Amino acid sequence: MHSIPVIAVDAMGGDIGPSVNVPGAIKAARTFGIKVILVGNEKLINAELDRLPLTGVAYEVVHTDEVAGMDEKPSDILRRKKNASIQIACRLVKEGKADGIVSAGNSGATVACGMFIIGRIAGVERPALASVMPTEKHPIVLLDVGANVDCKPQHLFQFGLMANAFAKDLLEYDSPRIGLLSIGEEEGKGNTQVKEAYDLFKLANDINFLGNVEGRDLFTGQVDVVVCDGFVGNVALKLSEGLSTSMGRLLKRQLMSSTIAKIGTLLAKKAFKKFAKIVDYAEYGGAPVLGLKGIAIVCHGASNDKAIFNAVKMASTFVRKKTNERLVEAISANEELTSFGRAIKN
Repeated sequence: MHSIPVIAVDAMGGDIGPSVNVPGAIKAARTFGIKVILVGNEKLINAELDRLPLTGVAYEVVHTDEVAGMDEKPSDILRRKKNASIQIACRLVKEGKADGIVSAGNSGATVACGMFIIGRIAGVERPALASVMPTEKHPIVLLDVGANVDCKPQHLFQFGLMANAFAKDLLEYDSPRIGLLSIGEEEGKGNTQVKEAYDLFKLANDINFLGNVEGRDLFTGQVDVVVCDGFVGNVALKLSEGLSTSMGRLLKRQLMSSTIAKIGTLLAKKAFKKFAKIVDYAEYGGAPVLGLKGIAIVCHGASNDKAIFNAVKMASTFVRKKTNERLVEAISANEELTSFGRAIKN
């Protein structure tokens, strides 16, 4: 156990690489009193470090020349690129030299390396990729958003248990309201997978399960956690991102359409800035992979230094609050229900 959280950062990951990963990580180390291990090309990393104030900052550089390409298959990276920065970062966690990793690189490779190198928490059948999303009232957790395309009812149930612990510790919700994404609010709506998962959630007495929610409920803030399989979740996430981007462009076009509109824009400038901050993915850092023995944060490929800063912040908070201990407790306390869900399909 480290005296302070130690987070390994894939310095080579993402579309921009060290020029955002290094300053973002160093700023987080200074701000939150943690240590970061920068994994990647030492020459490129040091070039960025030379531009930064480093007095009192706990950091280390682990050199490697190999990088996981954004367009490479995760299975190929696992088998053939043993010295890729993401693989080395994960091995640092496995060896106990780091508590978690942050990467803006190949998201599939990050999830795969997390599962096969860091390993799963005992009892967790499928680690899940969670996304923190803005709503009308407060952020919510949506999971799975892509790690598991095909899921069984007990997997959805475990996703809810893990997200419950995450929302309590990271979003500070006392009793997170959990909804199961379906095609109708009524009990009995949805496919077989959803209906059987619903029954498992109903039998659990240590979570605040509200029942089914529909896609239109994602942004109302009436629930705190929304559970679905990775196929549906990824579609919902990408649809939300695309809609947000398109609406922003449409709004900008209309606001620039006349002199009166331009004047109104200037008067509402403060409100627009506040709105932009709410919907900015960089505010949340990245998507955590829940269910691993150490925390892994998957960042957007186009992440800036602000996103990396917030991703490292999320990872360090996860470690400091010992959220994994809550995950272990939740999975263990509901092992009978998980086994029951498994038995239904057999």
